[in-house]
Amino acid sequence: MKALAFFLTAVVFILPTPVCAQAKKKNVLFIIADDLNNRLGCYGDALAKSPNLDRLAKKGMAFNRAYCQFPLCNPSRASFMTGRRPDGTRVHENATHFRQNIPDTVTMAQLFRNAGYFVMRIGKIYHYGVPGQIGTSGLDDEKSWEKFYNPIGRDKKEEDLLTNYTPKKTGLGAALAWHASESGDDVHTDGIGATEAIKVLEQKRDRPFFLAVGFYRPHVPWIAPKKHFEQFPLDKFKLPVEPAKIRAGVPPAAFGINPPNYGLKDEDCRNSIRAYYASVAYLDSQVGRLLDALDRHNLWEDTIVVFIGDHGWLLGEHGCWQKMHLFEESARVPMIIAAPNSKAPGKSCDRVAELIDIYPTVAELCGVKLAHPLDGKSMKHLLDDPTLPFKKGAYTQVTRGAPKKGGFMGYSVRTERWRYNEWDEGKKGVELYDHLNDPKEHKNLAIDDKYAKVINELKTLLREPRQARPADSGALFMERSDFATLPPRTQLRARD
Repeated sequence: MKALAFFLTAVVFILPTPVCAQAKKKNVLFIIADDLNNRLGCYGDALAKSPNLDRLAKKGMAFNRAYCQFPLCNPSRASFMTGRRPDGTRVHENATHFRQNIPDTVTMAQLFRNAGYFVMRIGKIYHYGVPGQIGTSGLDDEKSWEKFYNPIGRDKKEEDLLTNYTPKKTGLGAALAWHASESGDDVHTDGIGATEAIKVLEQKRDRPFFLAVGFYRPHVPWIAPKKHFEQFPLDKFKLPVEPAKIRAGVPPAAFGINPPNYGLKDEDCRNSIRAYYASVAYLDSQVGRLLDALDRHNLWEDTIVVFIGDHGWLLGEHGCWQKMHLFEESARVPMIIAAPNSKAPGKSCDRVAELIDIYPTVAELCGVKLAHPLDGKSMKHLLDDPTLPFKKGAYTQVTRGAPKKGGFMGYSVRTERWRYNEWDEGKKGVELYDHLNDPKEHKNLAIDDKYAKVINELKTLLREPRQARPADSGALFMERSDFATLPPRTQLRARD
């Protein structure tokens, strides 16, 4: 009975608002991976085993220069789900719910719910701690969903089997820890979530759906079925090859991991990289199950599929690991969009883009009118021609310490050629990297006077979002009466 109780978790159903007669709308399948960087086959990684994400890229468009707005779960997810930058949501850590600061904003999911869509969440869309809060709703947003499902699987029971290289340095949610499980794909949390998502895709309904599926891998601890580890011989993995003095001339604030690589042995680092790849392979297999369901039920012509990682993840670059950095591998994210009738399927896009651009893009693709201005811009035209103009820069920010205790912010702007970073408005240092000649950001050019003109131009560009006039408050929020029609919630139990 204890084992059975372990796998039970709550599902909440909220009856839909009345649906007006309308033309047939496109469905949306929004898939989010946790802590996924761009080490995928469709982004040129020869070691990755990602055949399903690769086939999604062939069916849609992979954005080669897509960036998160904050490399941490809660700020990033609050940002792209509201379409607002982190300084607009004022969410800069993992504890604050965005509605504490912007209570009446209309989220992406809420917009579709108000438009008459069946709107459901499966797994982690808004933030909650992994692995501690798996099976709960964490910082979920009740107004966003008509129905939700919190999967919890075998991986939670196997945490005591982990090999943990950083037990005294971090909590389990940030540990370099792994376990090759003897259990099958379908009993892990992501497998259970995928099974539930397939059931939703198979349902017959008289209105379009907005289904958001949040997978947990490759977030640490890296627990995945053993067969996915077996695809990756350890001798294939090495730490990034970098200059001996990679940190020379770079502001200390740029590095969140000290000493480099936590001071771990080379083999421990290589085992960690291998475990990350195995977790990505497991994630990819579950995404493949969803794509197979779209195939079986002929849903591609009626469904927009969006796949993203919530932020990047460092695997030893600059001696750093995880997120919370402004280096390319932390700020850059995979973003793949497959939309019916787009004119450039299978092509990739080199324009800089941001996660906050997803909200207006999906709304425009579905013909759903925005409830208020957003900070992002629609990418719909790029899906037809990826060479068309778009943004001058993509913006990422990160904190160093708590602002009330002497902490400060780091801001970054990434153009198609350059990355420019400022720490504490430049008082704690600046960085400039030329991605045309230095894609791994090995040499900080900010200390070279001959780049003064480039720095001045990027300094101005970096401040543009913060100097923009805030949206008119009268247009920004929905009237509270718009929420009054929502019926009371009822609760049912989930199946594992």
